[in-house]
Amino acid sequence: MPKLYISLIIPCYNEGPTFEESVKKIINELKKLKKDWEIIFVEDKSNDKTKETVEKLVKRIKNARAIYHTKNQGRGKSVADGIKVARGKICGYLDVDLEVSEKYIPIFIKEIENGVDLVVGKRFYEGGLKNLTRFVSSKVYAIAVKSILELLIDDTEAGYKFFRTKKILTILPKVKSKHWFWDTEICAQAHWQGLKVSQIPVLFRRRDDKKSTVRVITDTIDYLKSLSRLKFEISK
Repeated sequence: MPKLYISLIIPCYNEGPTFEESVKKIINELKKLKKDWEIIFVEDKSNDKTKETVEKLVKRIKNARAIYHTKNQGRGKSVADGIKVARGKICGYLDVDLEVSEKYIPIFIKEIENGVDLVVGKRFYEGGLKNLTRFVSSKVYAIAVKSILELLIDDTEAGYKFFRTKKILTILPKVKSKHWFWDTEICAQAHWQGLKVSQIPVLFRRRDDKKSTVRVITDTIDYLKSLSRLKFEISK
């Protein structure tokens, strides 16, 4: 199979009625790049009509293909499965709800072209109470990551990352988490293995027309437990 330039992975789980419109916006941005690209949908056994929508999109979009999980395995496993089959020299993923805009795609790609191995989105939030809980939990978690793992990345959990494919494939076997903590673990392992990591500020705009699958309090507690596990593993 010939190599492409960019593989964009879109993990999908219960994406609802906003899904197709978001994919259109992503494709419009990819077309502007004037590079060979592909989209890899990874459908994580949704219980709404997401799978049917993915099947329709794959038939419609010439540059798209899909992986269908037979059971729900988590966002991290979805992204990892996409990376493993990516044909692009550069691969990346974003959350398809586009609470962080697709407009950042070329900026992240340019950063990889400039010699970085992993580019991580660093979210800043629109004002207002609707983002207050997410903002506070994000900051608390960032402090925990820095203090427990001594990792100088401000927002490991942002669902917007791009990679030099050849480099990140060597890191994947070291990552154990299959769920949301995968993001922190991939950042930590990349840093510990000497990959060049950079951060790009990205605006987070909460979408009120889509139900979030993030459980802020529960997920934060799970993250902290996973941080302790990872710290124990590396200190053995």
